[in-house]
Amino acid sequence: MTARFAVRPRRILLLTCLTMIAFVVPSFAQEKILGGYFEEWSIYYAGYNIANLQQNGVAGRLTHLMYAFANVTTTPSPACSIADSWADYQDPYLPSVTGAAYPGPMYGNFAAIQQLKHLHPKLKVLMSIGGASAANTAAFVVAASTPSGRQQLAASCIDMFVKGNVATGISAPGLFDGFNIDWEFPTASDTQNFTALLTEFRNQLNALTKITGKAYVMSFDGPAGAQNYVNIDLPKAAAQVDFITVDGYNYSGSWVLQTNDASPLFDSRQDPLYGQKLDIDDTVNAYLKAGVPPHKYTMGLPLYGAGWAGVPNIDRGLYQSATGPSLVPLANGTGLCTDLSGNTPGCDVLLTPGLATYYTLANLIANGYSNSFDSRRIAVSLYDPAAETFYTYDNPTTAYLKMLYIETKVPGGLGGAYVWALKDDDANGTMVKSMAKVLGTAH
Repeated sequence: MTARFAVRPRRILLLTCLTMIAFVVPSFAQEKILGGYFEEWSIYYAGYNIANLQQNGVAGRLTHLMYAFANVTTTPSPACSIADSWADYQDPYLPSVTGAAYPGPMYGNFAAIQQLKHLHPKLKVLMSIGGASAANTAAFVVAASTPSGRQQLAASCIDMFVKGNVATGISAPGLFDGFNIDWEFPTASDTQNFTALLTEFRNQLNALTKITGKAYVMSFDGPAGAQNYVNIDLPKAAAQVDFITVDGYNYSGSWVLQTNDASPLFDSRQDPLYGQKLDIDDTVNAYLKAGVPPHKYTMGLPLYGAGWAGVPNIDRGLYQSATGPSLVPLANGTGLCTDLSGNTPGCDVLLTPGLATYYTLANLIANGYSNSFDSRRIAVSLYDPAAETFYTYDNPTTAYLKMLYIETKVPGGLGGAYVWALKDDDANGTMVKSMAKVLGTAH
């Protein structure tokens, strides 16, 4: 009973603040981080380009742009490597960023990043290294296991992306402003090496600062699941970086056959999994208790939802059994995609059963789905009783409230927030702009 009433006033405060925030902006809001991941592959089926960030005004709200991903290799020695040379620097057909001259000598996303930085000199662009692939994970383990491996990997990444020696004959100094290390995920045997790798990157960037006079940014991806973050020496790792991008999603998904909230802010006694700390607040508490400074905690917010099929019409589909992942919807919300090959236009751009972008989910409301807001959890869901399909996702209301939590969780607030991924927002960048209103990150 005590635990239930201990958190409820905080939730009521957040809901009350929602009506007041338009008139009262915290004095420390300008110091917050608002980051966004741009996936290099978004230029293909999704047709989403760096130029879109300027077109829809999102670039002017972001403080940090994380480019995903660079690969890690250990052959012949530990090094960064280009994951997709065509998308990164060769594609000559990508749209130019409006208002910026073509910089040369590159094409592709990297040329567009140079253009974007010219228009937004305060924007920090980080190369995210790694990502969720077994090859990258294995390479991190090997590269980080010895002092020479760590030195070689950091030197290679800095040379390629910060110094801009992208490929033979292509040099673009200052292309990136630092790194986001996305090692998914260190095991218990990697704990010391993970910190040592961050330290090597930090030391080499600091040495470069003495030459260029420019400060460089370091961050790493922090997992939400306790089984993973316990393998990181959080206070020592945090000391090497400017901030941590802590996952705030995938607390549930269609890999289990019971619907639940995938990115809830709080736990709830209504949840059959209550007490298992599958919520953002418990993750924040764990990081802060471990010694991570609040200003280095940035909360991840998904611009995609998790979906289930075969969900009975009970309690609008929440906490119910399911037969499997939801089918892939059309992006306009009017039906289902019958071809997941990527050769047919009009499908949700993730092309993955059990997932859908915010862009698509926002369109489902006008096509048979009802929207439900859970004030206990600060979570929102969609349900169509005819299709027996349920989605959990974030919308502008939950995004707004999560940003208020960032501002009020501790004195001075947390460090900020980020989204995965920018292409999954609607055409106007509604979700990012909703977050920026609270964090005060417009520039």
